[in-house]
Amino acid sequence: MAVGMGDDRLKVAVLFGGTTAERDVSIASGAQVVKALREAGHDVVAVDTASGVLDPGAEAKLLTTGVAPEPPDETSLDLLRSGDVTAITRAPELEGVDVFFLALHGGTGEGGQLQALLELVGVPFTGSGMLGSAMAMDKDITKRLMRFAGVPTPDWLMAPVLLEDIEEQIVFPCVVKPSKQGSSVGMTVVRQSADLEPAVELAANYDNEVMIERFVVGRELTVPVLGVDALPVGEIISSREIFDYEAKYQPGGAQEIFPADLTGPETVEIQLLALRTHRVLKLRGFSRIDFRLDDAGVFWCLEANTLPGMTAASLFPKGAAAAGIGFPQVCDQICRIALEEHRVRHRV
Repeated sequence: MAVGMGDDRLKVAVLFGGTTAERDVSIASGAQVVKALREAGHDVVAVDTASGVLDPGAEAKLLTTGVAPEPPDETSLDLLRSGDVTAITRAPELEGVDVFFLALHGGTGEGGQLQALLELVGVPFTGSGMLGSAMAMDKDITKRLMRFAGVPTPDWLMAPVLLEDIEEQIVFPCVVKPSKQGSSVGMTVVRQSADLEPAVELAANYDNEVMIERFVVGRELTVPVLGVDALPVGEIISSREIFDYEAKYQPGGAQEIFPADLTGPETVEIQLLALRTHRVLKLRGFSRIDFRLDDAGVFWCLEANTLPGMTAASLFPKGAAAAGIGFPQVCDQICRIALEEHRVRHRV
């Protein structure tokens, strides 16, 4: 890797929580990142973007909660939304922070709004910028750019759409999902036309744009990207038809194998497709690119994750571990990549 563990101590603000359906996952990621960065020797401030900087008692209480089998309901999230994002701009505890580590998933934390705020303030932060974050969060735009870059991606339509168009262009089974959401929240595999409307209604609870995508039967694969490098490819083996919210975050929900059982040429091909996707979406820092491999040997790119999960069960840290990079080290590298990219962009 081009960026290694540094000797100098950093002051890092870890931003997590937020008010999206992925709040629990973000808190779990934040807990792991806070711990890892402290193990790496850094001064860490824990910040819930819904409520602000946490004192030690609040931090200990919040960061020891696990991920529930279902995402938080809208009623509980609405109670938090009045302070979302703007709380981080008012905290004196953030004076002198070297870099903001974003451990947020979905919504304002991952979709570009927070990135725009941090870019306006002019502070270094981990992950992609405003434009890349917004494009990758919108699956319709993501797939259009993947097609432009020559990255295979399953056919799709955006609701509202005629049933005959789905039957002709997509066929059943198909996947119905929110266009701008992560962690497979609101996703359904639809096998017959009678189940289509309820699936669209479910997805619409999480986003006003709903995608209907061809379902690819095959192996579930993922490629973590760190800096300019593709890390070892992982394979997810689950008893479920899709790698859904519960399979991702509950113990025993899936088996995750790094490195995946692929030939050398297959590994190179999927890693190059991941890097091509990372670049065409203007991502930076780190990401995770998800694929399916069909029986014909075609890698189909499903989506790009600009702030991949960083929980103990998450795929990105497992990919890094397979490359010989421990979790404290990978968190340190993500921070230092962000600082270097900030210096290059701002010529400081």
